[in-house]
Amino acid sequence: MRKDAEQFIGSAPNMLEQGSRRTFLAQAGGAAGVLAAGAMFNSRMATADAPKPGLSGSNVENPMNSGRGFWPNGARLAVSISLMFEGGGQPISGAGGPIPEPIDKGVPDLPTNAFFAYGHYEGIPRALNLFDKHKIKVSSFMIGKAVEQAPELAQEVVRRGHEAAAHGRIWSNSYNLSRDQEKRFIADCVETIHRITGQQPVGWNAYWMRSSVHILETLQELGFIYQIDEPSHDEPFIIPVKGKDFVTVPYTFHMNDISSFPFEHYNPMAYEQALKDEFDQLYDEGATRRRLMLIGMHDRINGHANRIRVLDRFLTYATSKGDVWFARKDEIAKWVLAHRDSTPIIQRGPASVTGLPGSSA
Repeated sequence: MRKDAEQFIGSAPNMLEQGSRRTFLAQAGGAAGVLAAGAMFNSRMATADAPKPGLSGSNVENPMNSGRGFWPNGARLAVSISLMFEGGGQPISGAGGPIPEPIDKGVPDLPTNAFFAYGHYEGIPRALNLFDKHKIKVSSFMIGKAVEQAPELAQEVVRRGHEAAAHGRIWSNSYNLSRDQEKRFIADCVETIHRITGQQPVGWNAYWMRSSVHILETLQELGFIYQIDEPSHDEPFIIPVKGKDFVTVPYTFHMNDISSFPFEHYNPMAYEQALKDEFDQLYDEGATRRRLMLIGMHDRINGHANRIRVLDRFLTYATSKGDVWFARKDEIAKWVLAHRDSTPIIQRGPASVTGLPGSSA
């Protein structure tokens, strides 16, 4: 493994160490309130209305038996948001950020590390309140080290009904590791998330979507049911791996804040219009085929106040439709597995030959 990948932030103070760090600011609909760590969260937010069984919540009652069309309850379109939980998992020097000039190798990059910390201090709490407001559930892809840095926040994500999925031990690639090393890299993350949140991850997202050619077999061996590291479809699909179905719930570059809407040249009006146009086109197509809209957001990017306001307006627009399913990705994967007959089954050769996720031999 690269030395800089191993030089992650291991000495950052835990959120429990100082009283001033045991609270974080929660803002929803312009109202501000302070939420204490753990069980002491503001009662209004902590007891936000649970999603009603139906299309705009994630807890569709018995979704495996309730679908009339392509999605549960005859929904015309599914929308799924990925919330990246990464702050604290990055290397202390050399992590990418908004500063264009790289820092000298090995020198702690203080402002970039503070930029990452924004995610757990402000971005995720703000996003959680937005999701509560619209009664939707999302999938949060968590870095093991980041979860250790902000355990109460990771617990709160799960407590509010969102999925805790795996994103690696640290914020680093795994494709250059041996198969056994990559498997351990992923398993360490799973163990940390399960130990701290109580939820067993079943979904995987690699650093910049890049895993080794062995990834699907490795994930299957670790008990995963899906991965998201393939932006090739606007619907989920199945790849048989060693005679067993494995789901891909696609990810996105073009509706992702870190790749298509970073800080440089960011235009909030253009972003909002892109979200609506993506939604409208897929909603139209959803009349005749299964369609899925993906939104990727990072704690330290889309968690900023002005960006949450844009997402708020979009979600108000999207939830106004009566036949849209806002779903966690584990729910989508389980739905797909239960409705195999209406799901694309992609047979692929070895990943080393096709250049796409598949078998490793």
